[in-house]
Amino acid sequence: MIPVVIPPDLWEGEAEGAVSAWLFADGDAVREGDLIAEVMVEKTSYDVNAPVSGTLQIRIPAERPFKRGAIIAAIG
Repeated sequence: MIPVVIPPDLWEGEAEGAVSAWLFADGDAVREGDLIAEVMVEKTSYDVNAPVSGTLQIRIPAERPFKRGAIIAAIG
């Protein structure tokens, strides 16, 4: 399984981020480079692309807060 990690350098301090929307469902097949999620960090939206092709396993549901460096999903 390859983790999908939000780069910790997107923000500083203890602020939390959240997945605004998953564009694929848990268990869907994704291809490397597919836009799989939109993430909100400190009032800024970021796109998250699949780092590899495989099956998406969502670990953090939409709208649930997460801390810097969190693994939001895995692809295997």
